[in-house]
Amino acid sequence: MSVDLTGTYLTLEDGRPAVRFSRTYDHPVDRVWHFVTDPDELAGWFPFQVEIELRAGAPVRFFGEPGTPEFTGRILALDPPRHLSFEWGGDELHFDLEEAGEGRARFTLTNVLDAENTAARNGAGWEVCLAALDAKARGERFEGPHAGPSAPWKEFYDGYIGAGVPSGAPVPGLD
Repeated sequence: MSVDLTGTYLTLEDGRPAVRFSRTYDHPVDRVWHFVTDPDELAGWFPFQVEIELRAGAPVRFFGEPGTPEFTGRILALDPPRHLSFEWGGDELHFDLEEAGEGRARFTLTNVLDAENTAARNGAGWEVCLAALDAKARGERFEGPHAGPSAPWKEFYDGYIGAGVPSGAPVPGLD
């Protein structure tokens, strides 16, 4: 079965590898900002539960995924309601929001990768998580897990590998 890949593998201006996803939602920027900053909203689509204080330099705690130890990052940059970036494991996550017409917001997630060979794995994981966010934004319930080894990421992973996106990193919970 073929899947539609929505992520793009790229090399940033500073030479770091990244995967990037963009969506347009029928919500104002302030509402989409809550999807990415409110722990209760994040619980419906993000791969971990999050404890976050919206302040540059503040710690961000990630927990709740069975089989994965709790870990901590920190907020790297904050410009509400337009930009949030934080450390996440060895990676960085950047959330950017902009107006896309009346009552609409353009959402861009950039996962700056610590290692190039994580691109296919992370891209596949974000496909599943963002499908859950897409459903949430439409007011629908996402059925099934959006994180962890039981999430339906394998077809996306195979798709990214088939598209030539770097791969080979271990998959937590499977390797």
